[in-house]
Amino acid sequence: MTDRLLHFVQHPFGRRIARLFNLPQPVPLPRRQNAWVDEELAGRSVLAIAPGSAAPLPSLLAAIVAQGGTPSGDGPVRTLVIDATGCRDLAGLRALFEQAQLALGRLAPGGRALALTSAGVMSAAEAACLHAVQGFVRALAKEAGRRGATANALVLQEGAASMESLAGALRFFGTDRSAYVSGQVLSWRKDVEPRIDDERAPVALVTGAAGGIGAATARRLALDGMRVLCVDVPAARQPLEALAREIGGSLLAADLTAPGAVDELLDAVRRLHGVDVLVHNAGITRDRTLARMSPAEWDSVMAVNLAAILAIDARLDDTGLLNAGAREICLSSISGIAGNAGQTNYSASKAALIGYVGARAATLDERGGTINAVAPGFIETAMTRRMPLMVREAGRRLNSLKQGGTPADVAEAIAFLASPGAHPLTGQVLRVCGQSLLGA
Repeated sequence: MTDRLLHFVQHPFGRRIARLFNLPQPVPLPRRQNAWVDEELAGRSVLAIAPGSAAPLPSLLAAIVAQGGTPSGDGPVRTLVIDATGCRDLAGLRALFEQAQLALGRLAPGGRALALTSAGVMSAAEAACLHAVQGFVRALAKEAGRRGATANALVLQEGAASMESLAGALRFFGTDRSAYVSGQVLSWRKDVEPRIDDERAPVALVTGAAGGIGAATARRLALDGMRVLCVDVPAARQPLEALAREIGGSLLAADLTAPGAVDELLDAVRRLHGVDVLVHNAGITRDRTLARMSPAEWDSVMAVNLAAILAIDARLDDTGLLNAGAREICLSSISGIAGNAGQTNYSASKAALIGYVGARAATLDERGGTINAVAPGFIETAMTRRMPLMVREAGRRLNSLKQGGTPADVAEAIAFLASPGAHPLTGQVLRVCGQSLLGA
């Protein structure tokens, strides 16, 4: 779908008109959506600063080098890393203001800023100052968004500041793979050695794979060498078959809410020797105000968006077909965070997934696995194309980047959560929403 305003304001005449009428002026986002490479920062100028400390963490500098980053010198900065673990008092916060102000002037359009703070505190005053960094980053993200740049923060838990762990963070948050992720604050725990079976290609299961975010996810995971089982309803068999042929995967055309469908799914998974990456993407909407919503509209949304996920996971656990070290990703929504009028059923189901991943994380952690939710904002899909014009425009503009995301943006976040470098994230929600004002 074409964002006409985005294209219009790229021309001098369009920019003048936009300024005259005080219209948003979104800028094209640099994106990277190919397979992972060994040095994700290769070709990027990187600046690391350490307000409140004598120098950035040695492990951070080593991670930047390991990922191929180039010191920025006096030129433009494409990746800014702020080691704010030393911002534990007012003097440290003042140093954050001064150094970040200077660095921001050098951040290139479409640049990426990543702040690191700490969960280890000794006093209430330290806790206040470290938490101030989070508010600083969220506000910085809203300012940087005017130039297509992003800012995010990771709260480092004990033992999470190793070179390997920080390299995993930089591969996504320090590059254009995170183009539509901004203003997020996530807990980053100690990394562990992932359990990988080198004897076979990892198996990924993607539900709702026939189009939109599901198809983009299947294609992206296939780029990383995964064997993808594409699942969708029988009515979508034709595009499902085309996708499976395109990526060299397999398919199952089944309504996961129908009797016996989960058994069919387990049989398909068993033939592939279990699942290593499980993406619960299938979902439906049946929008209506609560006063006018029918029981069937409530039940159908709950059946697809929640009950099917619970049933699939329970059976995978019972049969041992969710392999050790597996990555599970559930597609939530900012509607599950902020709510949305006319979507009590949908918002409830997507909020349920946020609670689910938080509670299930401990269970998967015992087997070396992780589970997280991805919460997309306004994504340019067939569903949003059917929205009324003004509703669609509001969805596009009510975020810091002033534009909608793409299915590939969500797929890139899912690919990150499925990668070995993302093991420090579990039980959390990664919003892919351009820092939407909804639920902010």
